[in-house]
Amino acid sequence: QVQLVESGGGLVQAGGSLRLSCAASGRTFSSDNMGWFRQAPGKEREFVAAISWSGSRTVYTDSVKGRFTISRDNAKNTVYLQMNSVKPEDTAVYYCAGERGVVLHTRPQRYDYWGQGTQVTVSS
Repeated sequence: QVQLVESGGGLVQAGGSLRLSCAASGRTFSSDNMGWFRQAPGKEREFVAAISWSGSRTVYTDSVKGRFTISRDNAKNTVYLQMNSVKPEDTAVYYCAGERGVVLHTRPQRYDYWGQGTQVTVSS
């Protein structure tokens, strides 16, 4: 089993940047696809970005394309989400998650394990 711990959240002004990290422990996660999701108060959890086990493939939701970048360092068992040009609508709890598969999934139901989340608040 893999345990995930997110970090790097906080309060940032609109237009600023944050880098979220997701550290994995337990069995190696280097064979797993990883995703970032977010959930704002009163809203459903939504897909943000995903990366394949090798890092060669990525997918993003339209609202973050060109602003966010997902990456991973399998040697460090860590996945990252670089958030640039943030907007107030990016405010949410951000979760990382993992699953084994061929296709990069955008539905949270397809992910097998999750971290506890980290709060990101963007002020206007």
